[in-house]
Amino acid sequence: MRLRSDIFVSALTRRLFARGDFAAVEHKGSEEAGAIFIRQRFRDGLETLYAPAPQSFFDEEESGTRLFEVRLDRREPEDIRQTLDRELKFDPDLWIIELETDDIADIVPLVEQRSNPL
Repeated sequence: MRLRSDIFVSALTRRLFARGDFAAVEHKGSEEAGAIFIRQRFRDGLETLYAPAPQSFFDEEESGTRLFEVRLDRREPEDIRQTLDRELKFDPDLWIIELETDDIADIVPLVEQRSNPL
């Protein structure tokens, strides 16, 4: 069984704050099973957007975990906003989490890593 979205988001934000970084919920989605999108803001004004990984990346033992993939890498905020607006039209129950940190490799489980740090 997959960890509820609200619990995953809460754990993610707490871990960021514990490191001295910043996290905020930009859009709150379904508490039980809302898709989670993550905006990572950099000091140079660019952003990276992480989206839920497609089901093809999951093995049977990973069926209960959350994995993310890079959807847009180091783009202008307007590009990220347009993509998120399209996603919201398709699924209004999704979550958008905004992070201000330089490195999320140990916080967000990416498909390349195949491990869930939460």
